[in-house]
Amino acid sequence: MRKIVAKFGGTSLADAAHFRKIKEIVSADTDRRYIVASAPGKRFPEDIKVTDLLLSCYEKAADGQPFEDTLLAIKNRFQDIISDLDIDFPLDKEIDIIREHLSTKPEKDYLASRGEYLNSRILAKYLDFHFVDPAWCVSFYPDGTLNEPMTKRAMGASLYPLNHAVIAGFYGADDEGKIHTFSRGGSDVTGSLAACAVNADLYENWTDVSGLLAADPRIVDDPRSVEYLSYRELRTLSYMGASVLHTDAVLPASEKGIPINIKNTDRPEDNGTMIVRKLPKGETRYPVTGVAGRLGMTVIQVEKVMVSDGSGFSAIMLDILKQRNLPFEQCLTGIDTITLVIRSDLIADCKDDLLSEIQSVLKPDFLGIKENLSMIAVVGEKSTESSDANIQVLYTLKKAGIEISTINQGAGKLNLLIGVPEERYEDAISVIYSAIDESQNVAI
Repeated sequence: MRKIVAKFGGTSLADAAHFRKIKEIVSADTDRRYIVASAPGKRFPEDIKVTDLLLSCYEKAADGQPFEDTLLAIKNRFQDIISDLDIDFPLDKEIDIIREHLSTKPEKDYLASRGEYLNSRILAKYLDFHFVDPAWCVSFYPDGTLNEPMTKRAMGASLYPLNHAVIAGFYGADDEGKIHTFSRGGSDVTGSLAACAVNADLYENWTDVSGLLAADPRIVDDPRSVEYLSYRELRTLSYMGASVLHTDAVLPASEKGIPINIKNTDRPEDNGTMIVRKLPKGETRYPVTGVAGRLGMTVIQVEKVMVSDGSGFSAIMLDILKQRNLPFEQCLTGIDTITLVIRSDLIADCKDDLLSEIQSVLKPDFLGIKENLSMIAVVGEKSTESSDANIQVLYTLKKAGIEISTINQGAGKLNLLIGVPEERYEDAISVIYSAIDESQNVAI
């Protein structure tokens, strides 16, 4: 019997109507044995996510302010689902536990996790599945980082004996029982870990879109959906802003070669996007899979004659960043130059001190900084093997009069990274997408 792990996002679990859709989806394939659930998302654009309400409760309690009105709003969201589905669930008791926690010594991660906890328990009741609390089997170290080996063993031990189960996403606990959460969207990671733990044949990630789009639909009109892409392509696109799947969700599934299928809860008949290690036979591999980007970047350029003469100049430069716990997005080196691309928000409070330290320690011939930049990734496993694709992208930007601040084409044959001014970001995305979409040789 095949095993499918199906994760449903917040929009897929926003109200009772969506719970019914999920039941239809799960019932349509008996291989969907393990379900991962998120907290209720927005029911309409002006709505507030339950997790945001819970965090508001925490902030009010931590500041000694009244929180009952917000807690009542949370209770009503869940009560609406319970009443509409006509199921028996001890909601008052669970809300009392949350109220008691808020009234004593509230913890942010604990409050943030209660949306997933309650929603998953309600879904398990509705589906008549076992409920598995990730506090039992998703293991964190005390510093809040994931203990992945222990998690895989514990999740396997918790899920394997069960024919059907619902496990809450987004959180786990350390050895002392303290709750820790992943970053936002972390239910995707829970789903991937569960798929790995039970050796699933498929990991389905159900959301509100029919797979990954080749460009941001807020910028490009009606971009094409991507039928297949590799794990590496997905990680790059996710990291660069394609928010259909949490970046860290790819790794556990990819280690075991478990395919990931991104599906639409409202259109379950759509194929969606399949993330695989290798493209199936007979499928055409185009050079470019998609285009994505990130705003808010700063470039620091350091020039000094004979940078690459073995003096350790580059190592000292990187050590300065390490001592300040400053990660960088890119590091480009030339014979006499080092160019660093860093997120602007990370250096906002230390920019002047950082530049002063670089000047004092390295004594460069030139030290410059350029702010308000964006980075765009043109992604494809075969993109760097196609000079036509790269030439087309760069020529298109030149023709549109868009300044190119940095270019980085790694040796990994995966993507072309281009820096452009923030005010031309959307223009750049649009013209790049149009160029690669119109050409038969580099079509998406």
